[in-house]
Amino acid sequence: MTIAEVSEKYDVSQDTLRYYERIGLIPRVNRNKSGNRDFTEEDCRWVEFIKCMRSAGLPIEVLIEYVGLFQQGDETVEARKELLTEQRKQLAARMEDMKKTLDRLDYKIARYEQAVIGKEKGLKRSKGS
Repeated sequence: MTIAEVSEKYDVSQDTLRYYERIGLIPRVNRNKSGNRDFTEEDCRWVEFIKCMRSAGLPIEVLIEYVGLFQQGDETVEARKELLTEQRKQLAARMEDMKKTLDRLDYKIARYEQAVIGKEKGLKRSKGS
């Protein structure tokens, strides 16, 4: 696939894809005879994985470390698992914080809705007088 096709398929800019490759976030993409990037299915799986992890808030540095470990082979399986486990713990903690914030927002919105309903009832009573 061309970089344009990958960009469109995964909704990631071409500049971002080039950047990810340059910093080692995705392994080096092969080039065709014209020198253009030719993404394989494996390359696309990396793009999809990185996009998912970034949307979950994983730092680029952690992902670069993960890719580096992956490229070293099976002897790094345990290290990769530990890295992902730690990131999962951090994500779960952020989600818990976000849940608390969401609950607080729901409470505040409900209070405003109660106030509006109270004012509307007061207006109806005033008209009926």
